[in-house]
Amino acid sequence: MVVNGTGGQAVSAGSKYILEAEGLNVHYGHFHALRDVNLKIERRKITALIGPSGCGKSTALRCFNRMNDLVDTARIEGKVTFHGKNIYDPDVVPAEVRRRVGMVFQKPNPFPKSVYENIAWGARVTGYAGNMDDLVEETLRSAALWDEVKDKLRQSGLSLSGGQQQRLCIARAIATKPDIVLMDEPCSALDPIATTKIEDLMAALTQRYTIIIVTHNMQQAGRVADYTAFFTVTPERTGYLEEFGPTRELFTNPKSRITEDYVTGRFG
Repeated sequence: MVVNGTGGQAVSAGSKYILEAEGLNVHYGHFHALRDVNLKIERRKITALIGPSGCGKSTALRCFNRMNDLVDTARIEGKVTFHGKNIYDPDVVPAEVRRRVGMVFQKPNPFPKSVYENIAWGARVTGYAGNMDDLVEETLRSAALWDEVKDKLRQSGLSLSGGQQQRLCIARAIATKPDIVLMDEPCSALDPIATTKIEDLMAALTQRYTIIIVTHNMQQAGRVADYTAFFTVTPERTGYLEEFGPTRELFTNPKSRITEDYVTGRFG
C-alpha cells in the first residue's frame, strides 16, 4: 500500500483474513450512522452484508475503501486493517486503497467511452505498462463478457444491455488488479437472467478476489455468500452489526432472536 506516496508496501500479517474492522464507528455530522462494528473478512470468499434499509450496510462497505472520505460531514473512528495496515492511518494514500479495493455500484455506470476504453482508462491512470489489448481481453474474459463484446470494443459501453453494463463495470473494477471487490446491490436493477450471470461471475471471481456484497435479497445472500453479516438499527436509527457467521448457519440456526425474526420475514 502506498505510504506517503513512496510506493512502499504494507506488510501482510499472514492471516487468513484480508480485511478486519475493529470498533468501527461512522458519524455524519451529529448523526451516529454506524456503531462499534467488528468484522473479519476471509480471503477469496464472498461475504454478504444484509439487513433492513438504513442499517448501515452501505456505510460499512464504503468504509472498506475510504469512499466515505468523499462525504464532507463524515467522521470515521476505529480501524479497518487491510493486509495488516490500518487504511485510516495518516500515511496511507486513499487513492491506492481504492485501487486495491475496487467498487461496483448499484446502478451500472459505465464511462461514456468505448467498451475498450472503459477497461483501459483505469489501467493507464494507475501506470499499467503492459500490452493493453491483452489486458482488455483478459479482463473481459474474467468478467464473462468477452464473447458478447469482442466485436463491439469500439462501441460505447452505454450501448450494452443493463446486465452487460454491470459486468463491464465489474471488469473495469478488476482491470487494476485489486485484492477485494466491493459490490453495493449490484443486481438490484437487473432482471433474473442478468442476475444469475452476475452471481455466477462472483463465484468464478473468488478464485482470485475477495468479494463483499451488500444485498437486500436474502435469497441471493443464501445462494452466493460464504459468510453473512446481519446489520440492524437502533430506535435512534444507528446501524450496528447484530450477527456474523457462515451463511448456512446464520440462516438455519441464528444465535440472535433479532436475526431469526429478520431471516424468517417477521420484520424488515
